[in-house]
Amino acid sequence: MLINDQIDRLTRALELSSAPSSDFDLNPDVRLPENRKLRPAGVLCAFQQGATGLDLVLTKRSSHLKHHPGQIAFPGGKVDESDADVTAAALREAREEIGLMPDNVQVLGTLPAHETVTGFSVTPVVALIRAPFDPVPEPGEVEEVFTAPFSHVTDPVNFINQSRRWQGRSRHYYTVPLGPYYIWGATARMLRGLAERIGA
Repeated sequence: MLINDQIDRLTRALELSSAPSSDFDLNPDVRLPENRKLRPAGVLCAFQQGATGLDLVLTKRSSHLKHHPGQIAFPGGKVDESDADVTAAALREAREEIGLMPDNVQVLGTLPAHETVTGFSVTPVVALIRAPFDPVPEPGEVEEVFTAPFSHVTDPVNFINQSRRWQGRSRHYYTVPLGPYYIWGATARMLRGLAERIGA
């Protein structure tokens, strides 16, 4: 069965080791301060059963937000004092942002942390959604909840290296476009890391 094969591929991918990633991976000329302090965060990279295989749950951030308005993102956010760890933070944020209850989530593991230009160390928590759920977008943060096919976001061929001017210089980054959704930046880079492991 295709879904079982995809779950096996996810499980095997999480057993591999790889270096942490960064928003600056494609920009070797950038020198980051060695004493920089990064704030921990967790995001939920959760797959659910779709019509033809696993689908990844993603959000489109509200266009009214101060930071990253309208961007495609995983549910998740910074670690609060009440969170036991990054996994707890990712599960809490998924409940708050899209109405996904923690007891409906089977955590498979984590990917290496990803450093963002905004000063976060983000850990992707890879998981399966146990049973179908109806997303409830948090009105202040989430404009839309949608899914992307496993086959699309785990195939390195679908990732494109693009660039734009940022702080006076050309900054390169990954994108993995999907129909009307422009998935780029940190979200695309973390997915690219997963795709590299699955293809290994």
